[in-house]
Amino acid sequence: MDLFLIRHGESYNNALEDGSRRVSDPPLTGLGEEQAERVASHLARCGHLDPAERDGRPALDSLYCSAMRRALQTAQPIAAALGIAPEVWIDIHEVGGIWLEGKGDLHGMTRDEIRNDFPGVGLPEGVGEQGWWPGGQEPKHAGRGRAIAVAQELQERARRGSGSGEPPERLGIVTHGDFMSGLVKALTDQLPSLGLSYSHQNTAITRFRLGPDGCVVRYLNRCEHL
Repeated sequence: MDLFLIRHGESYNNALEDGSRRVSDPPLTGLGEEQAERVASHLARCGHLDPAERDGRPALDSLYCSAMRRALQTAQPIAAALGIAPEVWIDIHEVGGIWLEGKGDLHGMTRDEIRNDFPGVGLPEGVGEQGWWPGGQEPKHAGRGRAIAVAQELQERARRGSGSGEPPERLGIVTHGDFMSGLVKALTDQLPSLGLSYSHQNTAITRFRLGPDGCVVRYLNRCEHL
């Protein structure tokens, strides 16, 4: 499997100077929307691939995103540019989940809200009529455990695909900065490592090759499309 991790575009919270104005599920800023369009065009041109890999195959075979608004907004132009339907993967949400100090339990976008705002997105059963998040702030260690579980699921999917005789799957994931850092560490056996983090610019791409013999880091935090 060729795995491409893509951070979402700049969000309202990313651009804040005053943290007291933070919102629980921020949308993209105007700049974030432009970044999403740019990374979509870059992927459609196969800029994320080596020249020898631009062989007429799809730029991505599958595209997943979290259920957070900024990830859905970033995935939307990518899906349109590549002609594929994105799917929500709940477990790739940002560390902490949907929460806001003093606001009680928040639950994220509902099934109907996502369907109305992002037509064509595939939704798992975990996105319900009351939202997808159980409420409260997720502890940091729980976010790291989730990264380990996602890494294991990706590695198992890669192992199954390696015996099919088909070219490696090209899988894209639109996710979040802190979760991406944890997932990079999980894929490369660096957890726990509380003093280490991997920084990603908005819409930056990180690439791995996953197979039966392990994981190869192809590149980190590439953002020449910006």
